[in-house]
Amino acid sequence: MREQSHEKMKNLTLSAMFAAVIMLMILYLFHIPVGSNGGYIHFGDAFIYLAGCFLPMPYACAAAAIGGGLADIMSGSAIWAIPTMIIKPLTVIWFTSKEDKLFNKRNIVAVILAGVVSIVGYYLAQVILTGNWVASLLGIWGNIVQAIGSGVIFLIMAVAIDKVSLKKRLKEI
Repeated sequence: MREQSHEKMKNLTLSAMFAAVIMLMILYLFHIPVGSNGGYIHFGDAFIYLAGCFLPMPYACAAAAIGGGLADIMSGSAIWAIPTMIIKPLTVIWFTSKEDKLFNKRNIVAVILAGVVSIVGYYLAQVILTGNWVASLLGIWGNIVQAIGSGVIFLIMAVAIDKVSLKKRLKEI
């Protein structure tokens, strides 16, 4: 019972930390303003993917939704917070936290699937928000750049994290 409580507390703590890091990465470090309407692209999804590799699924989904949603609210793009809180958890479900290594076949395929979910999800969200199927196509290029950039950064970080056995070290705590 005590071990279960310890594991739950560790997952909650890591989830909160990931949510905070996701928000900060999207808002500041990997935040690239585009257009004149306050829009932006970011590569913070790489940290959402990391959450999927370190946390059990419900915790990873919560970290993705909270971190991404807060970033939209804090950046002045609050209209996107609800779509983000739906789309980001859908991007993280493809990753596995059950493997010892982050750089594995499932997570490599997950980068592609997460990118597709993100691109399609934000396109549909823009259609709902604007009511225009054609004009919403203009936003796809930014989502493609965001998906590719986040995927590349994630894969680089996954290799680096595997080299220092960080996942194994965290399991020992």
